[in-house]
Amino acid sequence: MKGKQFFPVLLSAFLVFAALAGTSAAQSQGERVKGDSPTKPRPQIAISKNDAVKAIASRAEFDSLARVYQQGTPYALPHVMFVIDRLAKNRIYFINSQRFRFHKDFLLSRYLVPRGADIFKPIYIDENRRFLVGTIAWQEPVEKFTWELWEGDMATSELIKLADDAINAAFYTHVAFKPNSDRQDAASRSLGIERVSQDELNRNQVYLPLNTGSTVGRLHIIDKLDDTVEIGDNEIIVLRELPQSLPPVRGIIVARPSSPLSHVNILARGWGIPNVYIKDADKLFRGLNTYWIKLEARSTDYSFERVTRSEDIPNPPDDQIPPVNLTVTKLAPLAAMRKRDSIAYGSKAANLGEMINKRIRGVTIPDGFGIPFHWYDKFMRENGFNDVILRLLDNNDFVHNPRVRRQKLVELRGQIVAGKFDESLKKEILERWHSQIGGKPVFVRSSSNSEDLPNFSGAGLYSSVANVIDDESLITAVKKVWASLWNFDAYEARVRNYVSQTDVYMSALVQVGVNMKKGGVMITKDPFDDRARGMVYISAVCGHNSKVVDNDGIPEQLLFNSWANSITVKTLSQQQSALEFDEKLGDLRPARETCAGPDQRVLTNREARALARAALSIKRAFGGSAAQDIEWGMIDGKIYIVQARPYVEKK
Repeated sequence: MKGKQFFPVLLSAFLVFAALAGTSAAQSQGERVKGDSPTKPRPQIAISKNDAVKAIASRAEFDSLARVYQQGTPYALPHVMFVIDRLAKNRIYFINSQRFRFHKDFLLSRYLVPRGADIFKPIYIDENRRFLVGTIAWQEPVEKFTWELWEGDMATSELIKLADDAINAAFYTHVAFKPNSDRQDAASRSLGIERVSQDELNRNQVYLPLNTGSTVGRLHIIDKLDDTVEIGDNEIIVLRELPQSLPPVRGIIVARPSSPLSHVNILARGWGIPNVYIKDADKLFRGLNTYWIKLEARSTDYSFERVTRSEDIPNPPDDQIPPVNLTVTKLAPLAAMRKRDSIAYGSKAANLGEMINKRIRGVTIPDGFGIPFHWYDKFMRENGFNDVILRLLDNNDFVHNPRVRRQKLVELRGQIVAGKFDESLKKEILERWHSQIGGKPVFVRSSSNSEDLPNFSGAGLYSSVANVIDDESLITAVKKVWASLWNFDAYEARVRNYVSQTDVYMSALVQVGVNMKKGGVMITKDPFDDRARGMVYISAVCGHNSKVVDNDGIPEQLLFNSWANSITVKTLSQQQSALEFDEKLGDLRPARETCAGPDQRVLTNREARALARAALSIKRAFGGSAAQDIEWGMIDGKIYIVQARPYVEKK
């Protein structure tokens, strides 16, 4: 496949480092309960001194919490992360930065945000945010403490002043503000607070090792980074300005002074690649742009030389070819499937079939049938869409320009939805829907052969269609599910994980819809503590569980300990509404009633225990070793399982 070495510049790629959330103070309450006795909220979770402190009284206390970059060198930078909680009267937490790598790790350890929350905007963009997050550092060149925000933070003048007041009220000596962008500089200029610029710290410096190391890559000088610029994973990039995010690369050179605490440098450290400031690098190395280069970044100097021998240029990994069986043509009921049938029907349907055949007690698998990969392949070939994809993969603008690629994929999905559908397949789908399922409302669920690969989950990349209630909508829904194989984010994720774009296929699962009164997600482990054993984490909301999987607000979060038979309520639900079926129009609508208001329990203890037992039984059904990620619904205490898959940590 052409262009397989190129990764997109995606804002969403950065969100793993920004997983914070605006929640109410009630979320920091928990309940520990045993048996089925009534429970009372306990006081706000206490912050262990091992986790954070609320004031720093001395340099020794600062050092006890600080992480140090470039320790033992003239560039050593001791620093401590902080979080300011505006809803708790601007309470500040100085985080143990030796224990927690990112702010989100600290907040997730307190269960203040739902797993996988996509909350970049409410933390870094919105004015009315709950949390302000940043870092305090000792700056040796000026012998001062400074505090700073991420370079992409859109904090207003008011928020900067609030943070400056809160920090200096809780710190033993004065801390100056260090702007990390032109916007932050302008917003703080008239506040009357002490400021220290990066230029002041790096004055007269022509080289600064932000992260040392050695690498070989193709040099790419980027004058302006926007959505038309493609960055390859085989590149050493030269940046004149810091981006909001980056895909993995071989090395980073910044041509203007940059903070070692920038998120770009945090990314570089996580990837184990060199990242250095070299004054005017964009001009200095212009003649070597696009050539293969070896960069040696040392603590005191660097070397930069062209690589000319082909054997010294690293080869990219071969594309992964996902397994598939295109010979199976039968529309099969879930009960006829087992896990091994995933290569024909997709893992979603096959896993449900496995659970049906294992006869797991206490759960109901809604009836349904699978449309195998064969029919997607036939549809794409007969409509000429495979040829369209091959032309796109051979088009330089499509391969190298993310803006063009996004638009072309929108057009392709539109063509697929409008494509001619096999009449015999249409007849068979409708007959099976009416005969096997009785024409009940159904969900048409996506399942690609590129999901659940050894090193690639694919979760959340494709689209499903909810609450389909008539014949034509059902056929259109199948085509929408097929088209979602070519969602922009799905395409980009396959590129980043070296999955062959010409060997991916989509199946569809037509399954009875469950008009859940309660729903959610559960994981057969504590997702925030790898040391804990025998745990089941449960997220629950009133109404349909898409409120959980779409990260819309904070669900009730529970932790069940199988050894102690105990339930810990980590957060109460802050959902303002619920979803239910629209019986006339299909899809989902706001529910007329909800099972619990804000700060109330969604699940009873009895329901939580029943769910936990079901989750552990499902884990045993799939071998008992790998944690399972399970989507569930509940009606009058009856548990419905609509999906189970291996739980893959998002790093």
